[in-house]
Amino acid sequence: MRSTRIGLIAAAAALALGASACGSNSSDGGASGGSGGDSIKIGIKFDQPGLGLKKGDEYTGMDVDVAKYVAKELGYDADKIEWVQSPSAQRENLISTGQVKLIFATYSITDARKEKVSFAGPYFVAGQDLLVRADDSSITGPDTLDGKKLCSVTGSTSAQKVKDKVPGVNLQEFGTYSECVAALVSKGVDALTTDDTILAGYAAQEQYKGKLKVVGKPFSEERYGVGLKKGDTALCQKVTDAINKMISDGSWQKAVDDNLGPAGYKPPAGNPPTPDACA
Repeated sequence: MRSTRIGLIAAAAALALGASACGSNSSDGGASGGSGGDSIKIGIKFDQPGLGLKKGDEYTGMDVDVAKYVAKELGYDADKIEWVQSPSAQRENLISTGQVKLIFATYSITDARKEKVSFAGPYFVAGQDLLVRADDSSITGPDTLDGKKLCSVTGSTSAQKVKDKVPGVNLQEFGTYSECVAALVSKGVDALTTDDTILAGYAAQEQYKGKLKVVGKPFSEERYGVGLKKGDTALCQKVTDAINKMISDGSWQKAVDDNLGPAGYKPPAGNPPTPDACA
């Protein structure tokens, strides 16, 4: 009787452990299944108008639309997406620790980043520019930033590019672009640098109309990729195939027009892009 009781207890414990393991998917970004069965965790920015913006329970922007399209091709309906805020400085960590499966967050593809994560795409090509106050005619490009206070976001590639180009610039790094914009309006800084897509989105916001302007002289090429776990070539290929389909069926152009068109933004040369082969 004693051995039978011990055997039943052991079997119950094993069953509970198995159920727990099957029910957990936190280590893979909440995407262990597919075909709409489970959820998928996708990282976006929460404070970038026209790209990735959270207002209440609503998420809008081009990054959001591209993410929804790709998720659908992977088997996840929109209501199966769990959006995760992904600040620039935290993106690699969110991917490597499995807190997200994919990141669509104006994530420029660079060699340094590819040492830590893999990229599908690009799905868009932007250019770095400057946002200044509308009444400021002294800043016309990076070469006029010497001695000026320039704001960018911690962990972004934009600030370092300008610092390398103009050693005399006074760099201010904040946690989010919205903080930089607020500092620019209040004259705490003289300019904000990042991708022209992001700057156009802020300049077009109702509260900033007539107060801010994009200089309009892009001085870099930023290839937006989809960040994913390093070495996951199977997922990379699926995402790349989805991006290609989105471009070919017209959904990509609609996402650009719907989200960036109202700011008067016109995509630069190189769009729509040709996604790289996954390796």
